[in-house]
Order: sequence, then C-alpha cells, then structure tokens
Amino acid sequence: MLLPDAVLSQPQAVDWKRECAAVIPCFNEAAGIAGVVNAVRRHLPTVIVVDDGSTDATGAQARSSGAEVLRLARNQGKGAALRAGFQHVSARQFSWALTLDGDGQHSPENIPAFFNCVETKGADLVIGDRLGAAEQMPGLRRFVNLWMTRRLSHLCGRPVADSQCGFRLARLARWAELALRADHFEVESEFLVKFVRAGHQVEFVPVQTLYPA
Repeated sequence: MLLPDAVLSQPQAVDWKRECAAVIPCFNEAAGIAGVVNAVRRHLPTVIVVDDGSTDATGAQARSSGAEVLRLARNQGKGAALRAGFQHVSARQFSWALTLDGDGQHSPENIPAFFNCVETKGADLVIGDRLGAAEQMPGLRRFVNLWMTRRLSHLCGRPVADSQCGFRLARLARWAELALRADHFEVESEFLVKFVRAGHQVEFVPVQTLYPA
C-alpha cells in the first residue's frame, strides 16, 4: 500500500531486517567481497550483490558468503548495476535499500547510524559523509570529492556534506518516483540532485572510510 507523502516523511520506527535489503554493485571484487557480505549480514540478512559482468570469482565468493547474486552478462557500470539491484529489491517488496561498495572501503559498523537517522529525522535518503576526515583520503580523491561537493551544493541550492559517497540508505518509494538514467559513477551525483530537487529529505551521517595502505 502506498503511503501519503506526509506519512512517509515522519520519523518512524522501522523493522530494518524485514524492510531493508543491502545492494552491493561489484565488478571484479573477488578478493574482498566475502568479507563485505559477512560484515553487512550482521546488520541485514538480505544482501544482494549485483555482479556487473565480472571476469573473476566475485559472484561465487559473494554467494558462498550468503549473498544473493544478480549477474549482469556484461559490464554496464555502477549506475546500471544499482538500477538492477533496486528493481529487484522493490519487486521483493522491500521498502529501503542500503548501498555500499564491494571493495571494503565502507565500514558496515556505521550501518546503525543510517537507520537511526531515518528513525529520528524521517529522512528519505541518508548519505555517508567522509569529508569530516578528508585528510585521510588520498590526495587526488580528496580534491575531486571536495570540488564535486561544492559544485553539487550549488546545483542543489543547499549545502551538501559529501556528494560522492556510495554508502547510502534510500527509501525505495521515493527512488521509484525519479527517472535515474546514469549508467556509471555519475549516478551518485544524479541520485543526490534529483532527490533534493524533488523536495525529498536528504541527510548525512559521518562514516569511516577504509583506504588501502
């Protein structure tokens, strides 16, 4: 049953294990995907790994760790993989999708903060904010993220904390209203801008990001 907008936006208690699935788009992440899936499943029992045409054992490693695997026949890009995952979990009647990358850079220990943000603020989209500790990022990545975040703040007409983080929690009823077309990494920007311009509530929570040494 579809709920009125006013009801959707109110703070609420959510049965996350029943109403939320994790969606992890992956391309050639066999080395680390098992650890990511195992850690996420401590918080959410349903983990969907979208294997975006990998040429390694990403799908097999994810499946052996308890994830459901959607296999795309060829590499189509992160945006296309996220769309496939969101369509799948929407058809399964989940209300929320948690997205994170398959390379282990997002710490699943931060997942409860996303849930708490929805329950206390009524957010429609919660995005991880890595820029509170931007000095920990590799130099080029830090420069690009800060530049893009300033640019996206201008496009959104409001300050945004971290426009490029792929660690997100989205209300699927809101996502279904938007025509997201990006196939590649620009999906992060399109996702944010269209949520804000549609008047949906977007919040940010600080997250730890784990970069390889």
